[in-house]
Amino acid sequence: KRMRVIDIGVNLTDEMFRGVYRSQRKHVDDFVEVIERAKRSGVVGMLSTGTCLETSVTSLKLCQQFPNNILTTVGVHPTSSNLFEEKGGDAYLDELRLLIEQNLPNVAAVGECGIDYDRLHFCPKDIQLKWFKKQFDLAEATQLPMFLHSRNTGDDFVNLMKENRARISGGVVHSFTGSIEEMQQLIDLDLFIGINGCSLKTAENLEVARRVPLDKLVIETDAPWCEIRPTHAGFKEIKTKFPTVNKPERYAPGSCVRGRNEPC
Repeated sequence: KRMRVIDIGVNLTDEMFRGVYRSQRKHVDDFVEVIERAKRSGVVGMLSTGTCLETSVTSLKLCQQFPNNILTTVGVHPTSSNLFEEKGGDAYLDELRLLIEQNLPNVAAVGECGIDYDRLHFCPKDIQLKWFKKQFDLAEATQLPMFLHSRNTGDDFVNLMKENRARISGGVVHSFTGSIEEMQQLIDLDLFIGINGCSLKTAENLEVARRVPLDKLVIETDAPWCEIRPTHAGFKEIKTKFPTVNKPERYAPGSCVRGRNEPC
């Protein structure tokens, strides 16, 4: 009997699922085919990731189109935190809050939010920290859990979670790539750990994944990103294969596209 699973993190608003790669159309829109392939593979639900106000609105439209399969998050990704500065600061935050309040229960979490020190070229550290802290206000006001992002943040992320944990109902640290020690600190805060292909790159990553308590482990693809590549330590664990074309322009109906991860 096929296992039934929920993909708790998938970027369904990404244009790759519409056949557009780096702003260039390579093949027909196959979004519905991607969703149906996931369903046939046992994926009974997906949490679509909102990364700003615009993508959150688009994601909510998908919830309406697929009411039995898709829920969404609403929030701002750390590397997009400049949007707060550009679009009115607290007024932009208020727009996010209003979007959540008007679209419950389709909104399952606040996020994707957090801090990312690997990509400071997209948004400076001080701006990321400022607006991550503000999104705790959003989670507290709506009493929704948080969909969280942390990359190479030293102790900053864990310390912020410790400071604010009592204010929020819960959360998942998605695409986790940290150490065993960091994972344990987050588990001690009663948070969940999300595992995808980026979490399975090295032998050290695999050891961390093995040690996540099953009652705190959730799975995700972060599609179309974070595929498990042949160079990854986790690649040897893959048991399922799908017909796949090597390049987007060689797309054929019924096939996956190499380099475009899917929720199946």
